[in-house]
Amino acid sequence: MSEGEIVASFVVPVHPHTVLAPEQNPGWSRLRAAMDEAANTIKELEADLLIIYSTTWPSIIGHQLQADPNPEWVMVDHDFHDLGSIHYSFNIDAQFAHAWNQANHERGLQSRCVNYKGFPIDVGSVVALTLLNPDNIIPAVIVSSNVYANRSETTVMAKACLDVVKSTGRKAVAITAMSLSNRMFTEFIEAGDDRIHSLKDDEWNRKILEFLSEGRLEDVGQLSRTIQQQIRVRKVVAFKPMWWLSAMNGNRNDLTGQVLAYEAIHGAGGAVVHLDPTPSGQGDKEYDEDDVEYFHGERGVLDTAETNENGEDIVEAMESKSSGPELWEPTKAEGSVNTESAPKPVGAYPHARRVGDMLFLSGVGPRQPGTNAIPGGPIHDKEGEPMDYDIKAQTHAVVENVRRIVEEAGASMEQIVDVTTFLVDMKRDFAGYNEVWAETLGLVGPTRTTLAIDALPTPIAVEMKVILHLGQ
Repeated sequence: MSEGEIVASFVVPVHPHTVLAPEQNPGWSRLRAAMDEAANTIKELEADLLIIYSTTWPSIIGHQLQADPNPEWVMVDHDFHDLGSIHYSFNIDAQFAHAWNQANHERGLQSRCVNYKGFPIDVGSVVALTLLNPDNIIPAVIVSSNVYANRSETTVMAKACLDVVKSTGRKAVAITAMSLSNRMFTEFIEAGDDRIHSLKDDEWNRKILEFLSEGRLEDVGQLSRTIQQQIRVRKVVAFKPMWWLSAMNGNRNDLTGQVLAYEAIHGAGGAVVHLDPTPSGQGDKEYDEDDVEYFHGERGVLDTAETNENGEDIVEAMESKSSGPELWEPTKAEGSVNTESAPKPVGAYPHARRVGDMLFLSGVGPRQPGTNAIPGGPIHDKEGEPMDYDIKAQTHAVVENVRRIVEEAGASMEQIVDVTTFLVDMKRDFAGYNEVWAETLGLVGPTRTTLAIDALPTPIAVEMKVILHLGQ
């Protein structure tokens, strides 16, 4: 048996318009034609497995895998039931689903197979399989999108899937059913009036598609958190499927990409994109996050907002329990470097300042831009009462904030020459902080000084002062 491989990847839209009403809008019709073209490509590749990662099948406890060999039902979309219904009867590779589930467990993930009569298939999967596999000949497997999974967990799940693809010798196609921007109209519109909801969303959509057309899939994955802050409703993680798709393709930036269509569906950005694994020569592999092989249960889902059991925004609830000074707009003196992708200062200073061939960063903590949330939790509440927190999550967030400022300056992390770290609780936190340092900045090799201090202006446990040399 030859070793299996991913022979193609596709990004496809999730809304039912391409199936039920393509003739009502020229853009919907173009998306439908692109889906038909994708189906022909899959057929010509003689693929023997379709792997669907769908953003419209959310899960909370781990990931779920459809394992009913022949799920059959009628799908009626919650929002667009006026368009009609889609009867489906899918060919699911239950054996592969069970093998993937086992591989997930071996890599430390929680997952389970679903095999219930009448268990509803989500709209994104129904649309993808109906149009990409119209003769229902190619077996498929569908995986849910866990709303709490971070990039490490998502990457490990993809690696588990690839374990099975390779061991079974499959010619598989990886498919993400998703929108780009998902800011939809909140009232029904005439089909002829459809458009992308906002100019900013359209601009980001086109930038993403530009990268994908160049095969720069990993770059999209790297940018996902920043893009999400500006492109989507905060409570939904938009580019988790890009993390998965990138990992399914070895986190590469040199695929051969082709955008087959990009149109609006009720205000959201829908696209059909074909990613061929043939190297394009455009870019090198640039995966610069922790290359995790096993998941250990630690989630640091940055730049997302979630709700608690009372429906309250968790970020806001956390902030109400903590205290801190007023936030300022960064100052803009000559040579200053500022970015919206880093948290606002707590005083009148810039994020960084360039002097000659040196770049000096102001103290950088773990607070998140926009939300001001503290990954791993604050160290005390607004009354000053101690709270439990995760120093590793805070340290990872500090390094990520440093990266954002450094890249805004047009520099790279490899140009860091000196770091001074401030820890509020040296005895408690040094080991965890030191472990994250070894995995991140330790690989760069700057000099380092770590100081124990009494407090920081915000309820955080760690802050870094960073200096870069920009010369050759």
